[in-house]
Amino acid sequence: MPKSLSLSANHRIKRTSLPIALARSLRERILNGEFKEGDALVQEAIAAEYDVSRMPVREAFRELEACGLINLKVHKGAVVTTLPLEQIGELFDLRALLECELLKVAVPLMTEAHLHASRVLLVELDQAYHQRDVGRWGGLNWAFHKSLYLPAARPQTMAVVQGINIQTDRYIRLQLLLTHDLEDAEKEHHEMLQLCEAGEVAKVVDIMRSHILHARRQLLLALSEHRG
Repeated sequence: MPKSLSLSANHRIKRTSLPIALARSLRERILNGEFKEGDALVQEAIAAEYDVSRMPVREAFRELEACGLINLKVHKGAVVTTLPLEQIGELFDLRALLECELLKVAVPLMTEAHLHASRVLLVELDQAYHQRDVGRWGGLNWAFHKSLYLPAARPQTMAVVQGINIQTDRYIRLQLLLTHDLEDAEKEHHEMLQLCEAGEVAKVVDIMRSHILHARRQLLLALSEHRG
């Protein structure tokens, strides 16, 4: 391969890394509540804050819009999405449907290596709860849930579920803050893992469904009061 082509490929890799890093940083700031529903993200201000040009910011905004975290409006720029309560409820209903299906398939296929990975993540999640480390809750919560579903080897369903979790992450964090349901969440996670270890498919699926739908009910009540 000619040297010029090799350099061009390297340049493209470096060029795309900046928008991805920006999108990750901005996504975390949205998820942890620094940027709230309805807040405007001004392209020029974001570019100045990160000391970059507007081009990577525009690309990062497109990535965040694809995740459902912002809306890009003509002449208005980017605005953090405000999901109606009905849509948030729908997302949790989809989680219950798809995650329970993944778990049902996954449990009989779990190996000791799978279970060990879940145990390690659960320890980290417990620590984040005890330390009230809100910034780690969402990521570790999804990582733990994901570890339970991976043995199912259903990448398409997993991709859909991950997309839903990105949209609900900020609401899960808010629900835990507003409702103080940390102890219940911690207890249910441990119960689910124990049932996975015992191979109790029906029981763990029931607990998972209850876990997600309980979070849905508590969140919608808390959000209704919070927004009001």
